[in-house]
Amino acid sequence: MYLAELTIRNFRRIREARLFFRPGLNIIVGSNNIGKTAVVDALRALLAGADDPYPRFTLDDVHLPAGGTASGEILFEYIFSDLSLDDEGEFLHALREVPGGKVEAVVGVAYGEADKSGRLKPRRWCGDFGEVAITSSMLENLRSVYLQPLRDAEQGLRPSRNSQLSRLLHLLSDESGREGITAALKKLDTELKGQKPIQDAHSAITGRHRTMLGVKLAQAIDVGLAGTDFGKLAARLSLVVDMFEIERNGLGYNNLIFMAVVLSELAKNADAAFRSLIIEEPEAHLHPQLQAVLLRYLSSIDKGAPGEKPVQVFVTSHSPNFASIADLDSIVCLVEVDGIATAFHPRSVRFEKGKREKLARYLDVTRAELFFARRAIFVEGAAELLLVSLLARRSGQDLRDHGVSLISVEGLNFDSFMPLFGEEAIRIPVAVITDADPSTIIAKKTVALYPGPTDVVDPSANAKAMLERQDRLLKVFFGQKTFEYDLALIAKNRPAMLAALKDIHPQIGADLAAAVDAGSSDQAKAETLFRGMFEREHGNVQKGRFAQALAARIVDDDIAFEMPAYIGYAIEHVCR
Repeated sequence: MYLAELTIRNFRRIREARLFFRPGLNIIVGSNNIGKTAVVDALRALLAGADDPYPRFTLDDVHLPAGGTASGEILFEYIFSDLSLDDEGEFLHALREVPGGKVEAVVGVAYGEADKSGRLKPRRWCGDFGEVAITSSMLENLRSVYLQPLRDAEQGLRPSRNSQLSRLLHLLSDESGREGITAALKKLDTELKGQKPIQDAHSAITGRHRTMLGVKLAQAIDVGLAGTDFGKLAARLSLVVDMFEIERNGLGYNNLIFMAVVLSELAKNADAAFRSLIIEEPEAHLHPQLQAVLLRYLSSIDKGAPGEKPVQVFVTSHSPNFASIADLDSIVCLVEVDGIATAFHPRSVRFEKGKREKLARYLDVTRAELFFARRAIFVEGAAELLLVSLLARRSGQDLRDHGVSLISVEGLNFDSFMPLFGEEAIRIPVAVITDADPSTIIAKKTVALYPGPTDVVDPSANAKAMLERQDRLLKVFFGQKTFEYDLALIAKNRPAMLAALKDIHPQIGADLAAAVDAGSSDQAKAETLFRGMFEREHGNVQKGRFAQALAARIVDDDIAFEMPAYIGYAIEHVCR
């Protein structure tokens, strides 16, 4: 069985949110202070208890609505699916029927009345009506381990009776195996006692002890192994890594070793009906390569090895490394809507044929920032990526101050990203800046690839398709033709553009400067400059390289340069 759904009500920043999980790996992503730890604590409110205490909540944890006061119960509801016949027997009072002739187990935890110290009292129940108390047997069947952020993995790997290594050893040994280890320990103890250094130490200690207390009061002392039975050995076993003690190993690798021990113990535990691992911010100790290795392993954990039980894994992260290489179906995205945290599931989005696969290919570390953005601007390529942020700063709007993520889709791949946003998806302000690429001018009804600054253009079919996706939050902005052409339509921009061109192509820049000056209008000058730089039969200048040179020129506020109006509208949409 696995946890299929978690509903959180009236808890911290979350008024109400439903999170849907799948077997195996689930990655809960979102920006800082969005509610990831709240989700972890909601999971632990039911699943803790075996290795760490249940979380305790106070009146301060009750959701505080804007302009209101905190009131009511904190409520968590858990729905478990894919129950075996044995699971159904264990959770009989929690069962309810669902369509298709199947059943699921419903469990709830509420935190309501506060004691004198302000601590809320928990109440745990099962079933649809919340009247049947959950039994200790049910709780014992819910096995989970929680790895907190900035955890001390070294402490968790140290020898002790309750260490994960000791538990794993007990789990993997039968009676004959324990007896064999005990016999081997007794034999080793006997051999050690026959060694001269041990005998000499024994004689020195016992002789001094008898002299000190006398024959009547002295105790029988022996020098040997501290324990010669299996249980004491398990409590004293430690790990050695590359011939070094575990204390001398790196923190990141110790965390990975600790996860391996924990997962082994969980997967081999046949007594529990449900097994899970909750990992908070694994990126805290791992560099990007190890993050990728860990994620690849966790992604395959639901398949399991022969003889092992499935383990459901919940990971919270604000690392784009995890979000970029994870299966889209495994991601649960926490976003803010009107100051309240809520959940969005990318797997619920309907993509056109092939677009979902394209999105998976394009979600590298940079573009995965979209899952953590509070506002976003999508652009076509490197030129806009370099210049839009600079133009925004020149206009008095620093995108980072407004929490805006600027993301390039490397071409016209907006159709893979846009379905993730809008009023029915991730509800944040999003602006898409694209090229109009017109073929006609509506007002003149003539073919014109280079419209003037006041002409009404008929955008490309691609731009029209994007316009149909618009809603209150998701908006599409385009100018007269392309980004560079629209920059050149503004008279005060052309000197800086020509200077930047001369920096990378002195001769092309000098030739174009004379040709641009000979132009009769802004449209003619912009066409001459654009075609001279970017059409293959002319300059064939690389747009990215030109954008870098132009950015170096206009970074100085004393250089005259004006932002095209459609860029300004896009920035205004996401920043207001």
